[in-house]
Amino acid sequence: MSFIWFLIIGGVIGWLAGMILGKDIPGGVIGNIIAGIIGAWIGGKLLGEWGWKISDFYVFPALIGALILVFVVSFVLKSMRKAT
Repeated sequence: MSFIWFLIIGGVIGWLAGMILGKDIPGGVIGNIIAGIIGAWIGGKLLGEWGWKISDFYVFPALIGALILVFVVSFVLKSMRKAT
């Protein structure tokens, strides 16, 4: 059951990051889940563990990491579109 919560919270964090930045995350729901999970890892490495903890995610570092990830991915995809 904790794995399902892990996926749900990862998806919500990825979705929130996309909504805050106003960027689409490629891949829809799967993309949101991946962005949330990888963003949580990035946020944990950069900011440590602080704030609310929900299903192995520290919410604030995970959200900040997901924001960074979504920004970088959207920047790379935008530059790739311009190059072609």
